[in-house]
Amino acid sequence: MPRIAKIVVDRDLCIGAASCVTIAPDVFFLDDENKAVLLPKSDSAWADYETVLMAAQSCPTKAIFLYDEEGNQLYPE
Repeated sequence: MPRIAKIVVDRDLCIGAASCVTIAPDVFFLDDENKAVLLPKSDSAWADYETVLMAAQSCPTKAIFLYDEEGNQLYPE
């Protein structure tokens, strides 16, 4: 199973649907502009690949990008 080394939220694509927050509340939250942002990195939260991937996949605008330690984009493919 790949290891997530970097998560990027494209604020221009984010519409504040908050599905990522619902699925992975220890990784994402909504800021004052109702846009998804990352909480301070928690290795244990990011280690749960399946949950973080599910949160990214739940985004209706595909605003969440996941990368491995070598910089390869894991999601979206």
